[in-house]
Formats: sequence, C-alpha cells, structure tokens
Amino acid sequence: MDYDPDIISYQQLLAAFWSGHDPYYPPYSTQYRSAIFYTSEQQQKLANAFNLAKESRAGKQAYTSIEPFTGFYVAEDYHQKYYLRQRLDLANALYAIYPNPADFRDSTAVARLNGYLGGYGDPDTLEKNLDNLGLPDSGKQELLEIVKSGLAPGCPVEIQ
Repeated sequence: MDYDPDIISYQQLLAAFWSGHDPYYPPYSTQYRSAIFYTSEQQQKLANAFNLAKESRAGKQAYTSIEPFTGFYVAEDYHQKYYLRQRLDLANALYAIYPNPADFRDSTAVARLNGYLGGYGDPDTLEKNLDNLGLPDSGKQELLEIVKSGLAPGCPVEIQ
C-alpha cells in the first residue's frame, strides 16, 4: 500500500490506524511490534499527539512504537495471506492461477479473498465480486458460506 497525501491526510491515516488498533499489550518481539512511521517533524508530532490522547483516554500505556521511516520490507512468504493459508482448498485454487509466489503475494484477488476469510467484508459485496476472484464453483460456495456464517476470524459473533 502506498500513502498518498493527496487522497488522505496523515492525520486521517492516524485516526484510521488508532480506530482499529489495540495498543495496550506489549509485543513479544520487535518483529511483531505495532509501529507508526513518520517522514517529517510534523508527522512525528501528530503521531505522538494521537498516542498521548489514546493513553490519556484509556489511562494506560500504549505500546505502539513511533519511529522515523527508513523503508519497508516484504514479509516472509509464511507471513503472507494468513487467513487464506488456513483454507488450503481455496489457496490451492489460487496457487493454480498464480504459481509464482510473488504473483500470488501481489494478486489483488488473493488479497481480497484473504480479507474475506479474515472477516473483512460483507456477504452482499462478496456475492457481487465472487466471479472476479478466480475460484471454482465449489470454492465460491465455500467462501460465501464462511462469510455468511460469521465463521471468519474477524466476523462479529452474535451471542444468544
């Protein structure tokens, strides 16, 4: 993902990050830490202000690291498309289309499918886009059932 300040401000980006992020648990290693990166003194000030506000509201320390941006690196393959890797039948259908690991990793269709399996997306949107994911009919039905049932990890669960 590339950050484009003409589309979203850094402040809006920080607000989106903090709205979906629970920073109150220390990371078990620096590799898995949560971090905000900045490229200017102004961005650093904004990031620190958001962090302090979050801590103030919660009354506890936020463990999100605020660091100067030095570059990003692609994660190892075994860290890519986590939710999809839990459903080998669906993953294998897409490996057939994208046999090159880099193509698989960079595929928009693979990323969308992984997102749906992670609980991001609703059944109505999925139904509209299902034919664009490259799945066989059996895979389409399986994915739709997972999303409709709320069995995807990020899906809200209704408590009876």
